[in-house]
Amino acid sequence: MTAAGSITAPLDTATLALVEDLARARGISGPQFAADAIRRATQDAVDWRAFVQEGIDCVERGEVHTQEEVEAWFEARVAARQRQ
Repeated sequence: MTAAGSITAPLDTATLALVEDLARARGISGPQFAADAIRRATQDAVDWRAFVQEGIDCVERGEVHTQEEVEAWFEARVAARQRQ
């Protein structure tokens, strides 16, 4: 992957040592480890935002359940499990 830019972030000594140790164990550099971690964290944030947006979209379409409906659903699930 060709780097489009870089980020400089201060790390405390203990965290930097962990990054270097974990990177070494994976056979990569500390900066590669950090870039991988940033990519994973970014994808997690994108996925979370999409998940939340799905909920917002459902609410806007009126696809919601009352507290009573949710409680009844849970009670039915518990009862079904107890019958097993």
